[in-house]
Amino acid sequence: MYLADSRKAEAAAPGTRPGRRPAALPGTVLALGAVSLITDISSEMVSAVLPLYVVTVLGLSPLGFGVLDGINNGVGALVRLSGGHLADRGGGRRHKSVAGIGYGLSALCKPVLLFAHSLPVISAVLAVDRTGKGLRTAPRDAMISLASRPEHRGRAFGVHRAMDTTGALLGPLAAFAVLRAAVDGYDAVFAVSGCVAALGVLVLVLFVPGQIAPKDTEPSRNRPALRDSVALLRRPGLRRLTLCATLLGLTTVSDSFLYLLLQRELRLPAQLFPLLPLGTAAVFLLLAVPMGVLADRTGRRRLFLAGHGSLLLGYGLVLAPLQGAPVLIAVLVLHGAFYAATDGVLAAATAGVVPAEHQGAGQALVGTGQALGRFACSLAFGSAWSLWGGRTSLAVTAAALAVSALTASIVLRGTDRDAQCSADRDTDEVSA
Repeated sequence: MYLADSRKAEAAAPGTRPGRRPAALPGTVLALGAVSLITDISSEMVSAVLPLYVVTVLGLSPLGFGVLDGINNGVGALVRLSGGHLADRGGGRRHKSVAGIGYGLSALCKPVLLFAHSLPVISAVLAVDRTGKGLRTAPRDAMISLASRPEHRGRAFGVHRAMDTTGALLGPLAAFAVLRAAVDGYDAVFAVSGCVAALGVLVLVLFVPGQIAPKDTEPSRNRPALRDSVALLRRPGLRRLTLCATLLGLTTVSDSFLYLLLQRELRLPAQLFPLLPLGTAAVFLLLAVPMGVLADRTGRRRLFLAGHGSLLLGYGLVLAPLQGAPVLIAVLVLHGAFYAATDGVLAAATAGVVPAEHQGAGQALVGTGQALGRFACSLAFGSAWSLWGGRTSLAVTAAALAVSALTASIVLRGTDRDAQCSADRDTDEVSA
């Protein structure tokens, strides 16, 4: 009932009857949230066991795992811009199709992990999986942006990220249960993950509307070239966001490395390793919506930078000569708060400085910069760990993050003001 009512309000939004306001949370956001929830269960089942699987079962070095983790973050970045650009070329009618191809590719990759027992094969499978993620991310975020009112985008992305994180919370639990119940635990995790991913694709096909743009909007006759999408960086607000997302990504240690450090520093049993992401996911789930609402009210730039401050505190606790459960809980809380204050907030900030017809490309540009930064960080951190050890590598990264956050706070001055002006223009256009 709610989905049907929300879709009616959403469809009427561009040409709304006088006196009728569109829903603050459209059905499209909930439907995409459900797709992300299911897909994230599948992805996190694999992510929860993959670090331990490749390091302990396959015997890869930290540098080898750094290559795998870099692929996880970097390959998708190479196709993300193409995914956003292709979606925009349909005038709002192609976002679902491009996203569906991305979700489908990732679903097909999960069962193939059953036959991957070497670094080259696993790298190839992860490359295809991340290609799917790169294709779907920008069109998905563009659909959320186009379906939501400008003043409610922080809340919309917060709700979506909360549903997505529910999947991240359930995925490691499912992996833990399968590992305990199955004889060939890792193979069973990969097989179940593939089935869950297929269900996510089915929900996308059945419940996400095929057209997000207003029905009376015709696709552009002059379809934009890829260089036109890249030319969006001429916009000062988008250029600053992309620069800072890239810079901060260069100093953000991947989740897998952070969990490996926690497991080694606190001497946790290997069986508990898949449960470490649960702490992060639980905090992210609790804070995603409040942080989105707070970003709408106080400014997305401030909250985005505050989130990286939370991450820096977490690095400090890992480096501190402390032991015990309180340290583990505090680090996971700070890690979850970092994601709640940055993930959806950055997407909402991007939506505020990009025209509606270029939402896919705009989201892709910022996301690509951030992903490339994290790709480089994974490679560098894996190499540094092999040479210096995990603690020294994290100390260097923490110092670099502090410098990057200070630089970003200077570069991003005025971004919230630019976004507010853009939001006011969008609201006026909707009301006209």
